[in-house]
This record gives sequence, structure tokens and C-alpha cells, in this order.
Amino acid sequence: MPQTPNTRSGGQVLADALYAHGVELAYCVAGESYLELLDALYDYRDRIRLVTCRQEGGAANMAEAYGKLTGKPGVVMVTRGPGACHAAIGCHTAFQDSTPMVMLVGQVARDQMDREAFQEIDYRRMFGQVAKWVAQIETADRIPEYIARAFHTATSGRPGPVVLALPEDMLRDHVAVADAARYQTVRANPGPADLETLRGMLAEAERPLMLVGGGGWSDAAAADIVAFAEANDIPTLCSFRRLDIFDNNHKNFCGDLSTGSNPKVIEAFKSSDLLVVVGARLGEITTQGYTLMSIPDPGRKLVHIHADSDELGRVFQPTLAIQSGMAQFAAAAKALQPVDASRRTAWTEARRADYEAWTTIPEYGGDLDLGACMKEVRKRLAADGGVVTVDAGNFSGWPMRFLKYDRKVRFAGPTSGAMGYSVPAACSASLTFKDKLVLGFVGDGGFMMAPSELATAGQYGGKPVMLVFNNGMYGTIRAHQARHHPGRPIAIELVNPDFAALIRAYGGHGETVKKTEEFGPALDRAIASGRPAIIELQMDPDVIGTTTTLTKMEAASRAAAAKGS
Repeated sequence: MPQTPNTRSGGQVLADALYAHGVELAYCVAGESYLELLDALYDYRDRIRLVTCRQEGGAANMAEAYGKLTGKPGVVMVTRGPGACHAAIGCHTAFQDSTPMVMLVGQVARDQMDREAFQEIDYRRMFGQVAKWVAQIETADRIPEYIARAFHTATSGRPGPVVLALPEDMLRDHVAVADAARYQTVRANPGPADLETLRGMLAEAERPLMLVGGGGWSDAAAADIVAFAEANDIPTLCSFRRLDIFDNNHKNFCGDLSTGSNPKVIEAFKSSDLLVVVGARLGEITTQGYTLMSIPDPGRKLVHIHADSDELGRVFQPTLAIQSGMAQFAAAAKALQPVDASRRTAWTEARRADYEAWTTIPEYGGDLDLGACMKEVRKRLAADGGVVTVDAGNFSGWPMRFLKYDRKVRFAGPTSGAMGYSVPAACSASLTFKDKLVLGFVGDGGFMMAPSELATAGQYGGKPVMLVFNNGMYGTIRAHQARHHPGRPIAIELVNPDFAALIRAYGGHGETVKKTEEFGPALDRAIASGRPAIIELQMDPDVIGTTTTLTKMEAASRAAAAKGS
């Protein structure tokens, strides 16, 4: 269609829409299928930072981490076919982690569809179960409508990802269309009657517990929920990999429900007489394989507050269900008249004592004492705050158990359990919070899934410090094999490169640490370098976690088998 005065190409309309909705940063891997959008973004190069990544999986994870840490939608642009397939894992993480994201995917031209054209995929089918909404923009004059709905959907209710497919010829069409107003986030508020019911249940409870998690938490909401817990003396847990919602140093914080949780937390959960669950999904990890409560009747009073009504009663039937956004509920809960909680002081103090004991770092010994390394990390984070990212894997127990988080020390990890997350997430955090210390924790297996994004960080001035736990294997699977099939390890061994040399090839700073006393100085040098950095921790492969070793696991498994026979 020829251009006439007062018309814009679809690519221009889309670029204008992104700017109108407040996009300041977007991640991409360039592709010819959305070339017109890239060209239109040239005119916004001083207003929208476009970060070119090395692989679409890394780009999607960067956008997810941005959305998780800022509360604003992470924007990622990928090309059709293989690009979209690479990015799917980041979309799945955003969905399971309730992270706002808008993914723009190039698509084949409209007149070539349904012929299995080059790299053609029906994205509505492909992303249907891992996104809040998937659509394809068929005509350029509807771009403002679709983009406005995408941002509204990604941020409203339970946050999550939206995927929009962009036929390449649609982006070339010229149309005369008005821009839409900036999106507005909509979340429910708790009703006065429900809040009074909640207050009455708190007044009667002798052993209450609160569990916070999910997405949609702002700094103000986090402060409000802490104030609510303090005023009513409620011991509080964080759900899996949501450690920075509630100040870990506060007297009412008592741990998390996670993989490798403190056994004392499990005992307390089972013995509580009132559970107040705010924002968390009562899913497999949080409920320890759905074993902490009976189904569907949980066997105790349960108050579940969630932004999505479909989540309320999905598995466990609550005594009181409240649909609400996190900020809205936390503010209303803070404003409630506190109850007399004097009779449960001992209960709360015991839960906090359990947490303090669990997070006291013991001496592990060996050439490289990882507990001592965590003490050094604690010191750096306590001084100036920062951001910690983690990958999937047994190594994550070290930063999750022994570091302390709040809104000054932020935490980002995939509740989806996706490997390959920590490196791009740390890169994203370093580009978003340029003045903060960013530490990425990752195993050797997870690191090798996305090492190239450290080149992206260096290109754009990021300076994440990656701590690579190198035990030469996929440790989590090796632990499962030790537990269920002792003495029969297979398909878990890894032969790794020199990680310190690898980052130096990218122009970064690299060190290899083999002894405990080497770690602190190496960490200081890595931080001071002002470049992307790697500290390779050459750990004892037998030290599979913070509580046990492979040798002990296999011995216990054999003993149990012998007893059973």
C-alpha cells in the first residue's frame, strides 16, 4: 500500500505504541520477520534502549528478570520459528512466576500462511498454555488496540506474559490510525467484610502462619505486609524463590517453603491452626508435593488471597477466599485494627529461633568451604545491597539458605525450575540497576546454557559477577540417582572449559578459586573490575548441598533398601 500523508507503516505504529506505553528498555535478537519494527525503533534509539542479545532464550529471560525486578512489563522481540521456539522457555517462566511480559514475534506474510511457509508456526497453538493471551495482529490499523490490551493483560490480575504475532507484510502496510492512551493496571481490592472476617480469625488463632509469594509486589506492598505481620505478630514464610518479598532480618520472618526447606518450617506448617496465604500459589513445591495439607479440605483454617479468582480453591478449599492485588491487600491489611496477639508470642519467637538456627552458617571444612564463601557474600550485600540471581540446581541452596533478602537486597530465580536463567537474569539486572552490585549464582551445567549473554552485558556496560559452582556434573540429577539408584550414575558428567579464561575472552574479569581463603579477595577484585566477571568455584563434587553429601545419600539409600528387603 503506497504511503500517503498522515499515514504510518505498521512498524511505525507499533514503535509509537511501545513508547506511548512507557517502554524504556527492550531485549531482542534481530530478525527479518520484524524488520519494519526495527527500522521504526531507529527513530526512538535515544528513548528506548534496545539490547541486542546473543540468543532468544537469553533475551526472553532478560525480559522476564526485568519484569520480575521492576514490576513493569519486560519487552522482548524475537523472530519467527526458531526464534520463538528459543524464547518459549522464558515465556513459560514468566507464566509460572507471574511476571509481566510482552513478547513480540515475527510471523510469515499473511498470503503465505497455512502452507508451512519458511519458519511458519501457529503461535496461538504454540504458546496457548504458557501465556495469558496469544494473538496475531492481522491489520495494521488494529495495532494500537492490540498493544494496549497486551500491556493491560500482562499487568492486570495475576501478572503474566502476552505473546503477539506480527505478520511481516502487516508491518509494511500504511494506515491512518490514532494512538491509544497508556495502559492502566487493574487489580481487585479486598472487601471490608472479608477483612473483618480475617481479623476475627486472627484474633482466635494461637498458631498462625502467613505465606507470601507470587507476583505483583511493589516496595510499598512489601513494607505494608511486614507492618501487618508485625502488628498482629504473625510468623511469616516466603514461597519458593520469593525470598525478597518479606524482610528476612525482621523478627516475624521465619523462612521459606522451597526445595530443601528447613524441617522445622515443615513441622510448623503442619501444626499451625490458621494459614494466611497472600499471593502464593499452593503448588507442588510450596506444598512439598501437595503433602502439607489434605485435599480438598486442608484440615485447618485457610485464608487464601490471590489476584486470580481461578487460583482460589484450585486444589485446596479455603475457609476464606479473597481476590485482590498484592498492593491492595497489603495496604488494607496494614490499616486493620491489630488483634491481641500476646498469647502467641512464644509461638512466633520459636519460629524465628528455628530460622536463625537454620541460617547460622556452620563450618563445612574442606579445601573450599562454601559456607565460609557465603559469609563473605553476606558482608558485601549487607554494605550496599544488590541483586542476587539464581539458576536451577542443588547449588542454589547456598544463596537461598544462607543469604538475607529484603527490598534492598533483591532476589530473582525461576520458580519454573528452568536452567539457563541466572546468567541472562544477572545481565538484565546489571543493565537495569547500573549502580547495584549484581551477583549471579549458577552451576556449571546451567552456566553453559547461556554464557554468551555475558558478551551482551559487556557490550552495553553491564558488570554482573557470576559465581559458577563447578562440580563437573548435573548435580540435581546426580542427587536423585544417589537417592533412588545408588552406585549407578549415568548421563550427568560434564567436561567444562576454563570458565575464567572464557570470560577473559569476552573482555571480562575471570578468577578460579580452589581454597576458602582465596574467595574473599577474588570477589573484591571481580567487583572492582567494573566488567562482567566470573569466579569459578572448584568445589568437591561430593558436597551436593548444604545438608548432606552424595556419599551419605548413597549409604542411606542402600541401608533403606537392605532394611526393606
